[in-house]
Amino acid sequence: MRIPYVRQLKLGPMDNFVYLVGAADSPDVVVVDPAWDVEAIERAVAQDGKRLAGAFVSHCHFDHINGLPDLLSRHDVPVYAQRAEVEFSAELRELKDALRPLGPGDAVPVGAEVFQALHTPGHTPGSHCLLAGDALVSGDTLFINGCGRCDMNGGDPEAMYRSLSQVLLKVPDSTRLLPGHDYADVPVAPLGDVRQKNPYFAFPDVASFVAFRMRPRK
Repeated sequence: MRIPYVRQLKLGPMDNFVYLVGAADSPDVVVVDPAWDVEAIERAVAQDGKRLAGAFVSHCHFDHINGLPDLLSRHDVPVYAQRAEVEFSAELRELKDALRPLGPGDAVPVGAEVFQALHTPGHTPGSHCLLAGDALVSGDTLFINGCGRCDMNGGDPEAMYRSLSQVLLKVPDSTRLLPGHDYADVPVAPLGDVRQKNPYFAFPDVASFVAFRMRPRK
């Protein structure tokens, strides 16, 4: 499995992870979930001798996209979002010509490299993950010790169960999970370890998963 270039940036008051992702031997990168500090993102791109070629939006929540207007004012780049998320989000539709709506499994071109968008609804209707070689950038679909909330607007716990148990089941255990927030004691973990330790992979059926995911929040 190819090993891509990945840089993880922890930005903002909600412990967001923003990522730069590209081919190891190419200057072109996409920024995943540009938020909070566009200047910090630009510094990281410059420090590593990279060139910003696009943005990938895992989902439309404010803490993941609040840097997009500033980013697009500085860089004429495409913004890749799942078509279902564009239909769900007025904020994304405001991006107009910059938007590149994707379908499930569509290719995400980054320079000469091609990555894949995996549609993983549950947190929102159009949440998706970026599969880039041996790296899975998961937004708020999957965390190292948990998964995204399903009790907010557009949330669907049954869809989340299918995303984890069917869509992500096809991703190899050796893949590095790169979550959207720093919610664990490590920032990155092999997907095989996550499947063994994350409680949301322990449920044999959708009913038990939904009961646990939708339990009253403390």
